[in-house]
Parts: sequence; structure tokens; C-alpha cells
Amino acid sequence: MSDNHIVRAYDEELAHLKTLLARMGGLAEEQLDGSIDALIRRDTALADRVIAADRRIDDLEREVEEKAILTISKRQPMARDLREIMVAIRLSSDLERIGDLAKNTAKRTHAISDTLPRKLVTGLSRMGERAQHQLASVLDAYAQLDDEKAMQVWREDEELDALYNSIFRELLTYMMEDPRNIGLCTHLLFGAKNMERIGDHATNIAENIHYLVTGRSIAEERPKKDATSSMTVDMPGGKAL
Repeated sequence: MSDNHIVRAYDEELAHLKTLLARMGGLAEEQLDGSIDALIRRDTALADRVIAADRRIDDLEREVEEKAILTISKRQPMARDLREIMVAIRLSSDLERIGDLAKNTAKRTHAISDTLPRKLVTGLSRMGERAQHQLASVLDAYAQLDDEKAMQVWREDEELDALYNSIFRELLTYMMEDPRNIGLCTHLLFGAKNMERIGDHATNIAENIHYLVTGRSIAEERPKKDATSSMTVDMPGGKAL
């Protein structure tokens, strides 16, 4: 077998991995869009479609892993080529987790029977739009191997954290004002946290793009503004939670 044939076969294997990841990314975007719409509109039929479709992402993740391992064993790649395959495995894992988080968000739709307050709908919609933007941008960055765009996604993750902090406080306030809101708000809180975690996975992908393009890990500390673990909320009577 000629060297040119080997190189061409190897390039085709890498291209196939990229194609699988592009399909995974497209499905993850569809899952995220559907889960947000289902939750906000309380559309259980749409939620069921999102839940059922998650299996396709799982299957693609397994295919990416199998193809990547086979390519490593056959080609024994070095340097940039090895980074490209390892990053493909990492990206498939992040995209699979995004699909899981979208599925879990969709599941909350079945537990919500009450009409959502407009202020909460607005907050969740903004958070969903931000998560969608993060995911779409980082997938574009990977397709174009654009480190600058990836780093922009990495820096913008704190905006999603800030939205989550705001929704977290709002939901706690609703629960304290009327205990009957606790069930509804708990499900919405889980949905909001899922979107915040999707932003984290988009940030993971951005870090891996940077590593792929430059050969270096990001030296800076990841920007993070999720302050919910130390947040206090004023209760009636001047007490704090």
C-alpha cells in the first residue's frame, strides 16, 4: 500500500469522525431547542419527542468512540493528529451530556400543570436563548477550527451563570411567598440548572478546541459566576434564607 493511499485513508477516517460530530451537534441543538419550547409551553407531546430522540445521540457517541479507538490502533497517530482524535472523543462526551440535560429538562414538562408566571417565562426564555447561542457558536468554532470564536464562548459563559443566579433568586422568592408554588418552582429550578450545565459543557468544548488548535491548555481560570451556593434571600420579617 502506497504512502499516499495511507494518508488519504487516514484523512477519510478523520473526516468521518468530524461528520459524526456534526450530526451529534445538530441533534443536540434540536434537543435543546425542543426541551426549552416544551417546558415553557408545557407541551408534553414535544417533550416526549425530545425524550425519545435522545437515543440517537447516545448511539452516535458510541460510534465516535469506536471509530476513534479503531483509528488510533490502526494509525498510531502523533502530535496534532492524536489531539484531533482525542478531542473528538471529548466532544462526543460533552454533546451526549447536553442531550441528556435536554432530555431531563423535557421530562419536567410532565410534572408542570400550572400556567407559568410571565416573569419566570421571560427569565427561562432568556436563559434558553443564551444556552442555544453558546452551543451554536461553539459548534461553529469547531467546524471552522476557530480558536478566537471558541475563546469568546469560553468568556461568555459567565453571562449564563448570571441569568441562572437571577432565576434562582426569583424562584426562591416565589416559593417563600406561597408554599403551593414549591413543586412548580422546584421543577423549573432543575430545568434552569440543566441549561446552566449545558453552558458548562459548551465551555468544555471551547477549551478542547483551544487545545486542538494551539496544542496548549487554557492557563486562565475558567470564568464562573454561579453564586447560588452562597446566595441569601430575604424572607418576610427580615430573616434571611
